[in-house]
Amino acid sequence: MKSDRPSPQLSLQRPELLAPAGNWDCAKAAVENGADAIYFGLDRFNARMRAENFTEADLPQLMKFLHRRGVKGYVTVNTLIFPKELAEAQQYLRTIIAAGVDAVIAQDIGICRLIRHLSPDFPIHASTQMTITSAAGVEFAKSLGCQLVVLARECSLKEINKIQQQIALQETSLPLEVFVHGALCVAYSGQCLTSEALGGRSANRGECAQACRMPYELIADGQVVNLSDRKYLLSPQDLAGLDVLPDLVKSGVTCLKIEGRLKAPEYVANVTRVYRQALDGVMEELERPNPLTPFPTSVGGIKAPLSETERGWGRGQSDQEHYNLEMAFSRGLYTGWFSGINNQELVHARFGKKRGVYLGEVTRIHNEQVTVKLEAPVKPGNGIVFDCGHPEAKEEGGRVYAVVFKGKEAMLTFGRNDLNLRRVHIGDRIWKTSDPELDKQVRQSFTGENPQFQRPINVEIYGEVGQPLIAIARDRLGNIVQLESAISLVEAHTKPLDTDRLQEQFGRLGNTPFCLGTLTNHLSGNFMLPVSELNRMRREIVVQLEELRSQSKRWQLHSDVSFQDLLPSSSPSSPLSPSLIVLVRNLKQLQAALKAGVETLYCEFEDPRTYREAVQLVRQAGQQSPVPTIWVAPPRITKPGENWILQQVRASEADGYLIRNYDQLQFFAADRCIGDFSLNVANPLTADYFQQRFGLERLTASYDLNINQLEDLLTSSPPQWFEVTIHQHIPMFHMEHCVFCAFLSTGTDYTNCGRPCEKQEVKLKDRVGSEHVLKADVGCRNTVFNGTAQTGAEYVQRLIELGLRNFRIEFVNETPEQVSKTIHFYSQLLQGEITGSQLWRELKLQNQLGVTRGPMGVSALRS
Repeated sequence: MKSDRPSPQLSLQRPELLAPAGNWDCAKAAVENGADAIYFGLDRFNARMRAENFTEADLPQLMKFLHRRGVKGYVTVNTLIFPKELAEAQQYLRTIIAAGVDAVIAQDIGICRLIRHLSPDFPIHASTQMTITSAAGVEFAKSLGCQLVVLARECSLKEINKIQQQIALQETSLPLEVFVHGALCVAYSGQCLTSEALGGRSANRGECAQACRMPYELIADGQVVNLSDRKYLLSPQDLAGLDVLPDLVKSGVTCLKIEGRLKAPEYVANVTRVYRQALDGVMEELERPNPLTPFPTSVGGIKAPLSETERGWGRGQSDQEHYNLEMAFSRGLYTGWFSGINNQELVHARFGKKRGVYLGEVTRIHNEQVTVKLEAPVKPGNGIVFDCGHPEAKEEGGRVYAVVFKGKEAMLTFGRNDLNLRRVHIGDRIWKTSDPELDKQVRQSFTGENPQFQRPINVEIYGEVGQPLIAIARDRLGNIVQLESAISLVEAHTKPLDTDRLQEQFGRLGNTPFCLGTLTNHLSGNFMLPVSELNRMRREIVVQLEELRSQSKRWQLHSDVSFQDLLPSSSPSSPLSPSLIVLVRNLKQLQAALKAGVETLYCEFEDPRTYREAVQLVRQAGQQSPVPTIWVAPPRITKPGENWILQQVRASEADGYLIRNYDQLQFFAADRCIGDFSLNVANPLTADYFQQRFGLERLTASYDLNINQLEDLLTSSPPQWFEVTIHQHIPMFHMEHCVFCAFLSTGTDYTNCGRPCEKQEVKLKDRVGSEHVLKADVGCRNTVFNGTAQTGAEYVQRLIELGLRNFRIEFVNETPEQVSKTIHFYSQLLQGEITGSQLWRELKLQNQLGVTRGPMGVSALRS
């Protein structure tokens, strides 16, 4: 592969290119195609538990291989950690730190605290699973001891630039990393509870079941909306940031990350190579003193071949780069949220699985031949699939046996019995899914014994006659070696050591990890040295640089500390009676809850301006004794420029606020606050951090905890710190993607969609017939709530015995009558008048409530 040649030093920072590695072959594929770093999981605590992954025993050999090649290695510990796992996680972290890994990518706040307790200098990268979308999030990560933040994929270039400006002003700057290519989750990472709600497989534990890639029907006001062949309403196209690379570099992001730890090594090699070459081209262009031509403007994502005038490094790549990326893996390629929100583009909804390159449409089927109107090249051996608009069904496909071209059409012949042509129709779309020639070329890049990708070293030459020749070599990582020749320099009568000869000899670096970058000749005179000695020096430079590189990092690691040092001290249990907290989502539900005598009320309304009326309603109910308190909830996500929403929330003058994110921890710091489930409190180290540092009155236990894990949390922390949600429609997907705008309007965002969310009741019907409620918030973000309410009623008595006193129930679209009835049953439950089993059976009889036991139960998967 072409070497990563150096370019003149300028103020623009060259971002690190970070590639995924699910196994050894993927690691080699990344290294040999130009990755600056790789990230990988081990066999526990990582967000891709379905990947092959590495083991702790692999670490020393893997890190030595990576470091010899000038590549960094980051381990993902990007899941929530449960209380009983802290001891194991601690030993795991000690192994990682001792192995000289370059950083850990972490989600769990308690784990960040533990890493910093074990080692004051080991680098922590805040995972995208921490849902950081703002300067306040970066500041929070910095306070935890993180050295880098991976921003949420939903951040646009404009928002990234705004975050950079704000953290620079506040002197809370940290390097920022963004995803540049790969699969896009439709939900905010760290906030997706779909797999948990539907099957007890938590995305926050690396077990995502990819429910977003499934078909759904759209139901508006009780009627199925005819969307023709658009069924995959929650499946975004794959991210491809190739066309906005110059803007990403100019934004000052430190690292560009390729998604794909579940992908094959061919994918890793292909995508890494495309971005390596494109990034080097961007840097070369941007580092020119006076570029003659600016980059053409880019609009939207990668959709069609670009004209010759549009092509250029990083701004509309050539057809070949697009082709390679689509063949690597593609559900359609798009720039994601980088260019802002366009709900008509992000999700095309026609399929949710890999397709490849679009070949064209079937125009004729005759004599075992299929004629296609070509949109892309095809040749014998290519694998293709016929798309009749039903990707959920078995599709016809196979290898092309022969091709006959006729103008812009081609007649394709297939192997005998490979296809059932009766299932192929005129008008079907054809996708190229396999290109053996490209696969072979990609595979050759990483299967050989010798290094394919070389990194530059700069060499300086010094010497005087009668003295040894001195060569000083440096790599880009700061490693430096100095060698002297064993033979002194003599006057040259012919063929002196000029710069060309020195470059020729020191540049012979084939089959090594290095190539010659710059050579600076400081010899002043005509000197001579045998070629054999120059060769010996060159070989010794390689040996010494490799030796320097492969020395493992020596991070500080305290042997005399433990996670137990960070555990909160126990406190006496509360003598108070159990308390019922009710969360409502409209004013009619609020009135029903007030009539039922509820003392603690939470409101989560689409329009925060309505909170003022809600507060007045509660205050007017002052004849109740005690007077009820009302707490109101801001939206789950806060992005740059959205503090006006928080100001609207505070203008209600409620008794307190439900805190969902880092911005709200800052904004409501002087108010009474309760931490909501979105803070992902799953262990005592995380709970203690929020309690002690932010003074939250209570914390909502993570919805990822089953009953055993919940008991562990309550016995390892003061139980009065917590409240537990025991009845709710789990908020499954929380997403920037607006289903209302995308499928009930022709608009791109809130400015031109006509606000169907304010006019229609919408549900999404899944494959098994369940109808899930869809709601929008004031920031136009959508939440899909599980259509079936879930209850933990059977465990309430156990939780009361452990000292828990605060129990929450939530409503979504229930009628006031349903609200009253449900509150009545849970009040009886907390007063000991009925059992949890009785309550479950009572509510089960009310079919419209459709209660199931839900994820608090211990499933076989997670016990």
